[in-house]
Amino acid sequence: MSTLVVNATVVTATTALQSDILIEEGCIAAIGKNINRTGIPAEQIIDADGCYVMPGGIDVHTHCNLSVGSEQVSDGFYHASVAAAYGGTTSIVEHPGFGPDGCTLHFQTDLYRKQAATEMVIDYGFHGVIQHVDDKVLSSMKGMVADGIPTFKVYLTYSGRLDDGEIIRVLKANSRAGGITAFHAENHAIISSLSKTLSRTARVSDPAIHPLSRPDYCEAEAIHRIIALARAAGDVPIYIVHLSTASGLEVVRAARKGGFPVYVETCPQYLVLTESCYRDSADLEGLQYIMAPPLRSQRDCDALWDGLADGSIDVVATDHCSFSFEQKCRQGRDNVFAAPGGIPGIETRGPVLFSEGVLKRRIGLNRFVQLIATNPARIMGLTAKGDLAVGADADLLILDPEEEKVLTTETLHQQVDYTPFAGMRVTGWPRTVLLRGKVIIHRGVLTASAGCGKYISRSISSPHKKTP
Repeated sequence: MSTLVVNATVVTATTALQSDILIEEGCIAAIGKNINRTGIPAEQIIDADGCYVMPGGIDVHTHCNLSVGSEQVSDGFYHASVAAAYGGTTSIVEHPGFGPDGCTLHFQTDLYRKQAATEMVIDYGFHGVIQHVDDKVLSSMKGMVADGIPTFKVYLTYSGRLDDGEIIRVLKANSRAGGITAFHAENHAIISSLSKTLSRTARVSDPAIHPLSRPDYCEAEAIHRIIALARAAGDVPIYIVHLSTASGLEVVRAARKGGFPVYVETCPQYLVLTESCYRDSADLEGLQYIMAPPLRSQRDCDALWDGLADGSIDVVATDHCSFSFEQKCRQGRDNVFAAPGGIPGIETRGPVLFSEGVLKRRIGLNRFVQLIATNPARIMGLTAKGDLAVGADADLLILDPEEEKVLTTETLHQQVDYTPFAGMRVTGWPRTVLLRGKVIIHRGVLTASAGCGKYISRSISSPHKKTP
């Protein structure tokens, strides 16, 4: 089926122009003015008058199907992907949780891929997760990269964390395989020590102690150490997930100034919410914001906006992890350290960043596209995604810059009983979303079905390649 998008303001990572877009067989066939007057037939015409037409969003940090202990996130692949589509995201790269002790490197990605195949309404890929290191795991990395999974996540905290020697081995093996390693950067010893002290000296049912257990220097030290380990492994490129602090950003800037290849992601919660959420919330509402890293100060938010504007931060993802408020209360009512961490955000990423970033002149339109689509595609190896160009997948976000919503659980489609952004007025929402040329959202109506999303086999041709 051929589709023609007319009257479009086409916005890419580098340009903005009035143009039409012709889509054939799921790909962009032509971009130009007045295509509809050249005699080219189209079976479907979409009028994008008054809207921006951008590449579909790509969220490269999600936990849509996570289980931790006895708790399972409240959405799963189907509901999470529906919410993502409503927010203008057409592809995700999922971070699986830890598998059974001693499991193979393929275990979790094989399991998740089987579960996602019949549920996803948008396209999807997976990161590998490395929770222990031995010769078998290291030798399996090359096969994973060949199978289209060229990125692996390493934790410096939690039960599946690696020590420094193991990290160097992973970095070397992944570099030889042609992949890139992503890191959850928090110092486990600092967290453990402070948590024990707070458990003795503070009221452990008070959500306000959560950020005290994971201070900014906890993140900054971990980032500094990861960079040092990557240098020892041969200056191999790394990717830092969910950067939350000004001090961590300064470590990144210093490394980049010295020519070191480090990519960085932050999330909307670290841009627009602060640690006041823990202490100013009524009753147990502060538990809604339990996440790692925690929310920070306004100074940190301001620094991260500066990092987005000047190119120090490459990607805005979500770390979407929809443990419900009910689950958080059940587990963390008496001890906040027992509450499952994470917040929902897969639907609100693009609208919040557009409203708070573009409309408030913190970032430009082109930078917005870079952060939500083009850069994540290039860094993470989604070679057919993230751009509006002839031959690319016709994943389109048609955004109405004037539509307003007040964020509530009722106005959103996330399968969870709260949103951390409750009450925020957001301007700029998707009017129409296309996945490989097919309309999946139009004026608030879902037209996609479970299983229509496809698995993305990814390839990183040059991890050192600079992004816009």
